Amino acid sequence: MKLDQTKTHVVHQWKHGKPLLACAFDPSGQFLYTTSEDFSIQRWLMSDAKGEQKTSWPAHDSWIRGLMACPDGKTMISAGLDDRLMFWPIGEATPKPIREVVAHKGWVRGLDVNKDGSLIATGGADRLVKLWTADGKLVREFKAHERDVYSVRLHSDGKHLLSGDLDGKVHQWSIKDGKITRTFDASALHSYNKGQRVHFGGVRDMAINAGSSLLACCGLHKATNPLGAIHEPLIELFDWKSGKKVRSQPSAGIRGSAWKVAFLSDGTQVTVSGGSGGGYLLFFRTGEDKPFHKFKLKNTARDMAIHPDGVTIATTHHDGYARVSRMAAKVSLPK
Repeated sequence: MKLDQTKTHVVHQWKHGKPLLACAFDPSGQFLYTTSEDFSIQRWLMSDAKGEQKTSWPAHDSWIRGLMACPDGKTMISAGLDDRLMFWPIGEATPKPIREVVAHKGWVRGLDVNKDGSLIATGGADRLVKLWTADGKLVREFKAHERDVYSVRLHSDGKHLLSGDLDGKVHQWSIKDGKITRTFDASALHSYNKGQRVHFGGVRDMAINAGSSLLACCGLHKATNPLGAIHEPLIELFDWKSGKKVRSQPSAGIRGSAWKVAFLSDGTQVTVSGGSGGGYLLFFRTGEDKPFHKFKLKNTARDMAIHPDGVTIATTHHDGYARVSRMAAKVSLPK
């Protein structure tokens, strides 16, 4: 499938009312789930162009920054700033939680599920990384980070777990014994402002490409005024085999942070930026420093999810809207 990112356009705009935070599709692509600052979760039908069949229910006791579907299509997991993981049945209009787990002491910031749904990884403000079974039982605790853990990623090989922190350190852990096998240096994503005495930035998200040859870490840099939200989005790209950085990919002139990064089916990357400069979908080629396309969104963006069809992208926004955008795509038919 050949993508044309330059023809990205918004196909749906659904209003919740309160500012939205996280988003995730279910594996079938039938539903989009979002979370809001009012501590609720929303379910939207992708077939409902006007969003009139939206349902919403109270969930955590604080903001929900993590949201992810299990590969079996039966369970959605939410991670809150109230220390908890909550497990929800997918498809029900107003579901009741299947289970709740107190995962960390403090905010749960990072969340990931492995490809067969048997393991769940979390990272938290307690600087710990934890591994759980699908039914919420603790398998292992990983301890080495000196600052808050912002993101986690389970490698498709089933052997490794990555965790990124505020300092820009990305530890690669062995799932088998819990030891660090190496550390990627993404410190360009960390800033310290002496005047404001603020550590700022961090590894907000990570993605590994289909061939496991590249690791992308995203966040921000040039934080000249962190409390004034003056900074720019940045992706740091690493060679997986050597662990060395191969490229920095800034988006000069855009004020914001890269909140989520993903590799698309054609090998390019997309990141969602949100901040004082508004919202953008930024598209990169792995061999280039600058984005080859910038798609301006109507409001500050906070999260991004890629639909199973590989061409549809959902974003959540401060103005309370969930927006669904679509790239142009051409499927090559066999001769």
